Amino acid sequence: MYAALHRHWPHYPTYPKLADAQTSTILRSSRIIGVDHGSWDTHFDHFTSIEKALVPHLDMALSALEIVLDPSRLTFVAFGVVIGLSLGVIPGLSGIVGLSLLLPFTFDMDPFTALAFLVGLQAVVATSDTIPAVLFGVPGTVGSASTILDGHPMAKQGLAARAFGAAFSASLLGGLFGALFLALSVPLLRPFILSFGSPELLAFCVFGLSLIGVLSGGNPLKGLAAAGLGLIIATVGEEPNTAIERWTFGSLYLLEGIPLVPLALGLFALPEIADMAISGRTMRKEHGVTTAWSQLAGVRDTLSNFSLVLRGSGIGSVLGAVPGIGAPIIPWIAYGHAMRTEKGAAESFGKGDVRGVIAAESSNNAKEGGALVSTIAFGVPATAAMALLLGAFLIHGLSPGPDMLTSRLDVTYTLVWTVALANVLGCGICFVFARQLAGIAKIRVGILAPVVLSITYIGAFQATRQWGDVIALLGFGLLGWVMKRVDWPRPPLLLGLVLGGLLERYMFISFQRYGTDWLSRPIVIGVFLVTAYSLLKPIVSDLLLRRRETTSKLTIAFKHDIIDSAVWFNVAVIAFFLAVIVGSWQWDFGARLVPQVVGWLGLLLASWQLSWTFFVTTEAMHPTGTLEKAEAETHAQGSGSELSNLSAEETKRRALRYFGWCLFILIAALLVGLLPAMLIFLVGYLRIEAKEGWKTTLAVSLGVWVIAYLLFHQLLRVPWPTAVLGNLLPGLRSVSLTNLL
Repeated sequence: MYAALHRHWPHYPTYPKLADAQTSTILRSSRIIGVDHGSWDTHFDHFTSIEKALVPHLDMALSALEIVLDPSRLTFVAFGVVIGLSLGVIPGLSGIVGLSLLLPFTFDMDPFTALAFLVGLQAVVATSDTIPAVLFGVPGTVGSASTILDGHPMAKQGLAARAFGAAFSASLLGGLFGALFLALSVPLLRPFILSFGSPELLAFCVFGLSLIGVLSGGNPLKGLAAAGLGLIIATVGEEPNTAIERWTFGSLYLLEGIPLVPLALGLFALPEIADMAISGRTMRKEHGVTTAWSQLAGVRDTLSNFSLVLRGSGIGSVLGAVPGIGAPIIPWIAYGHAMRTEKGAAESFGKGDVRGVIAAESSNNAKEGGALVSTIAFGVPATAAMALLLGAFLIHGLSPGPDMLTSRLDVTYTLVWTVALANVLGCGICFVFARQLAGIAKIRVGILAPVVLSITYIGAFQATRQWGDVIALLGFGLLGWVMKRVDWPRPPLLLGLVLGGLLERYMFISFQRYGTDWLSRPIVIGVFLVTAYSLLKPIVSDLLLRRRETTSKLTIAFKHDIIDSAVWFNVAVIAFFLAVIVGSWQWDFGARLVPQVVGWLGLLLASWQLSWTFFVTTEAMHPTGTLEKAEAETHAQGSGSELSNLSAEETKRRALRYFGWCLFILIAALLVGLLPAMLIFLVGYLRIEAKEGWKTTLAVSLGVWVIAYLLFHQLLRVPWPTAVLGNLLPGLRSVSLTNLL
């Protein structure tokens, strides 16, 4: 037995300290049943209890904990946590950037240290991305977009500290749940996850579309139409099956499709910064972060909603383990689940309900532990970040699969402990510095807005590091601001983009491989039934409510005096879907299927919404029998109440000035480079727009620029695209200090 283990366990001589314990554990729990192509498998003799079914044993777990707690490795874990927290705070960056940066530095490390370093970074990015989401309404990563819905309104109400306390504690519990899920479920979930094919993944994507109803701000017609816009945007680029270029207009940038990062930052970041700059007001000075008790209020909220934490963590862990679901969609699913199940959530979510923050953040951190399950057990990375981590496995001689559950069980448990410790450290750091971080809200808006805007531009550029990222950011920023002004929900558009490519891919594979037989698969049927229930329940409930109540009625009459910006935007959406239908009519069947289906459905929904706007009025009946005109719609998330004190003309004037500055950054970047343009913009905005003194202007501008220069140019080594000045003076690019032109 020992000889067989020695022959098929090449790492045995490398780790003599653990060899005896590992050998003993394996001998007690398994027997060799076959050797195939240099690998070996195990069979467990007794499956009469959970204890016998689980491969991990207590002695191996304790040995792995001893490895992680080694001072040198613990230092690297802490270092990775600090880097991960820093990346999460900067909009547009993510764990992928950090992993790609740090991976080369791990080549000379032992596997335990290297993986602890990298996993420590990735595990906490979803903790700190809450900070910009709550304070500014800017998603630190695309995974925190759902946190904005309730976290940012809480900050505006002076409850930033409470939101932080709830978010950090929910993130901690979610991260620990994910670690426990990783420890216990790898061997148990293996047959289940391996049974997932393209039909099951397609079903989960369709289920994701059922969330549109809860993300539509009370208007499902607008939400579905907005999701249609996202689905069409997802078709931009080369169609993978027919190689037909769709909506590229000859652009190489669009050939690969529109990246998610600039779109998400454009839809959510630029509109929030715009309202901050246009209104001239930042969040309330009384943001609530004055004592530790202000943060503990959020912790108490988390503990009082512990069942919601468990459900959100379960959703994050299970779906995080399924390759192809996508990390950005998981918090939306948890948020939608909470909105459907929590008492009174339909009325309070999106307006500053702490339960929305708890649901999103618990799932956001738990998904990292789940993502490690498929990476470790099957060698199938569930996310792009896990793909980089899988590369680290292979670099250090680790083979995901049965070996990670047997001969390299020590490494697996090291990852479990690392995830748990990283979440504890990350949460602790955020709690300690939450007061200082929330103190950002006290900074004058004239200083805060340009700084956040500059960081947003740099962050958006990290998507593909092309000029197209900056152009896309500006374009979608303008679209997001208009949608916010006319009460069209933005989250469904983002959801449509995330799901669009997956839907098309899995639908094609499912039909090509299974024909129509995949529709009879049990998991597919189950998920479709849940989806149908989720979509039909609100509609049926509303119809039954209208039938029972006689306190309101609908009046159908043409309203000729309501033509405003909202109507014109609706007309523009109709024109967009018409253009999609006409433009894709002559394409091959595979390329035009999704654009045609979504185009016709979007045209129907947008036209229905326009007709409803022109002809339908809701009137409420008082007990006296009189009628009073009521609001026909509930404002979607992100309505423009911040600008209610300004006239329409003043709002338009200030908006033009703001987007003029945004365009200035782009033009200056094209001329002299993105980083130099950032410095020019900061100086110009602070002096001209904010009317700050030269002392403040230079201190803020140079301070922010030096940090950005050191981080992006010196540390991250960002390959900046050539600007006009760089083309005119190519010698400047040969100098290390000026090669950013």
